[in-house]
This record gives sequence, C-alpha cells and structure tokens, in this order.
Amino acid sequence: PVSICHVQENVLQRVLQLPVVSSTCETLQRRYSSTKEAHPLMASVCEVYERGVQGAGALAMWGMEPVVRRLEPQFAVANNLACRGLDHLEEKIPALQYPVDK
Repeated sequence: PVSICHVQENVLQRVLQLPVVSSTCETLQRRYSSTKEAHPLMASVCEVYERGVQGAGALAMWGMEPVVRRLEPQFAVANNLACRGLDHLEEKIPALQYPVDK
C-alpha cells in the first residue's frame, strides 16, 4: 500500500488529526479549562506549571536543534515507516475514524 503521508506532513500530525484522538484531546481541554475556572487556586497552580513546561520545552528544543538537523534523514525514514504503520492501523481499526462518543 502507498502511504498517504505527504512531504510536509508527519506521523504525529496524522495521529492528532484522527477523530478519536482529536475528540479526546478536545474533551480533556474542556475539562481542564472548566476545572481552572471553577477552582481559582488550581488555576494559579496550573498557570505556574504551564509556564514551566513552556520554558522547559523551549530550552529543550534550542538544545536539540543541532542534533535534529544532523539526524533529519533518519527522522524522514522513521516518519515514513511510522506513516505506513498508521496506514495499516487505519485499515484494520475503523473505529479510529470516529469521535470517542461514537
């Protein structure tokens, strides 16, 4: 079978676009937001945590950039293999194409 991954697309983007995954993420985001709104103390703790995660993520990406550039060919091969695996999963598990509530 021919993989449906495009040059600019990666396997993570495809997984996040699956209805079962995207609807789960949306539900979790709504619950997280409503919890923050309902509990002001929890909101302040969450905001501190979110800023820390963003800072750590930015620092990690800055530190990894040279390594990522050198390993780009290997990442492209791994992405292609992962896309083919995802093609196979989508064929074998049709439920991946439906939101969680269905």
